[in-house]
Amino acid sequence: MENTFDAIVVGSGISGGWAAKELCEKGLKTLVLERGRNVEHLKDYPTAMKNPWEFEHRGSMTKAFIDQNPLITKAAGFGEDTAHFFIKDADHPYVQKKPFDWIRGYQVGGKSLIWGRACQRWSDYEFKAPARYGYGIEWPIDYNDISPWYTHVEKFIGVCGNKDGIEAMPDGDFLPPFDLNCVEQHMQQTLKEHFPGRHLVQGRWAQLSKPNQIHLEQGRGQCQCRNLCMRGCPYGGYFSSVTSTLPWAEKTGNLTIRPFSVVHSVIYDDATGKASGVKVIDTNTMEEHIYNAKVIFLNASALNSTLVLMNSKSERFPNGLGNDNDLLGRYVAFHLYRGWAGGTIDGFEDKYFYGKNPTECIIANYRNLKERDTDFVGGYTIFTGAYRNRAGEVLENEPQIGADFKEKLTKPGPWQMYMYMQGETIPKATNRITLSKTETDQWGIPLIETDVDYDDNDEKMIQDFLTESRKMMSKMGARDIYAHDNKQAPGLDIHEMGGARMGNDPKTSMLNEHNQVHGCKNVFVTDGACMTSTGNQSPSILYMALTARAANFAAEQVKQGKL
Repeated sequence: MENTFDAIVVGSGISGGWAAKELCEKGLKTLVLERGRNVEHLKDYPTAMKNPWEFEHRGSMTKAFIDQNPLITKAAGFGEDTAHFFIKDADHPYVQKKPFDWIRGYQVGGKSLIWGRACQRWSDYEFKAPARYGYGIEWPIDYNDISPWYTHVEKFIGVCGNKDGIEAMPDGDFLPPFDLNCVEQHMQQTLKEHFPGRHLVQGRWAQLSKPNQIHLEQGRGQCQCRNLCMRGCPYGGYFSSVTSTLPWAEKTGNLTIRPFSVVHSVIYDDATGKASGVKVIDTNTMEEHIYNAKVIFLNASALNSTLVLMNSKSERFPNGLGNDNDLLGRYVAFHLYRGWAGGTIDGFEDKYFYGKNPTECIIANYRNLKERDTDFVGGYTIFTGAYRNRAGEVLENEPQIGADFKEKLTKPGPWQMYMYMQGETIPKATNRITLSKTETDQWGIPLIETDVDYDDNDEKMIQDFLTESRKMMSKMGARDIYAHDNKQAPGLDIHEMGGARMGNDPKTSMLNEHNQVHGCKNVFVTDGACMTSTGNQSPSILYMALTARAANFAAEQVKQGKL
């Protein structure tokens, strides 16, 4: 009986933490399984308060480390100060049929400790466009279904932003936004005057600009504008499951967390037509354990949740749990981050900025909304902002020591602006992951093989962004403008989605409108694997909203004796 629970949650990151919170609050005894080590708020943030000169290499990694880890060292935010929350390349291999950069963070809290924290809501355009324009299937839900759950999540995690009234990026329940600096205000006004329908706004970010009572009850405090979030924030100024949802779940007395537990598979019971539990391998002892539950939530991240389903084979499901249609592992998609642009703007030299703003500005998607207006489908969010370097007069070949050097550091350089895209991609059956037939990891689980690539639609969208970003920055008064395609491989965006998509029809999807596996209703998938399409907004808050919605549904089903 000690291995029996009401609910099991696989993964403790952004969506897993939310599953645990909601299920525990509803009275379900819940086991959270995490393949990585335990991380506790405050205790396990070793670099949180270090000064730059206290790092052996001033924040950089050695050449030897980079040579051994060419993958993770490309990831945004990775450095000597955050390396403890990333997985080294050799520790968890996978097979790349085509280049795909898979960035992982295995610990209690998962990648919620190192996420970008952008929290734009989807609009109804994103739910309707794939079916409307023929580049995807119909979502089984729409904006009205998920809107109250967005609000539910925003109130608890704390999202700062402004109510801007933009149809393409709906308003939410926001804390006060961080201010735009003087150049960002100029950029915003220029767009308003010269580009009708394009809106530069303050970012909707999971930062406590001004905590409410619910955040103080979580033990969190106001963001200090240090912009050192990925080290682990001792103030709890940004949302992570370690600072917020997991401690909240623990207070109910219904939570058990088991780290060092890699889930091998879900166990299907032919007699009941349901899953009875999961098979776990202890990563330290290599011992196998079976844990039983009425409902199982897969929140191990898109590719790993799909892997668990694929490895869950039975007489009823010889090709993976719920995989009656050969769709499991297919329609893997991601966000397009290849377009970057920037430039220098003269003037504003009597102004600087205070603190280190942890958020960015957003230019909401303006492509293919009410009608298709380009030669590609989908749209893109633009992240943008302006900054001013301190060492304005210091050149790279000058000696960085002495009185002259220190004097030059006191004089800031010119203002710079930048833009980069986050584009929607088309989910395709040919973009998929499979299980290796010959190679396994250190626990005997088959390795994932990735077979994911760009397409012509991506190339057209990139070129549109590069053209339009130049136009916008030129009108804003920028000079020395650059706009380039960085050609990075898929996956480096760390927004992998799909593999077990939602849909109305079991013949064309893996999950129903409540994120239940069509063929096994007590198994729920609510992380990125469930995504039917990618939209252009950052996806994490949608995962949280979908998870909260599904967990409340599951709890009610258990209460009624239906699961």
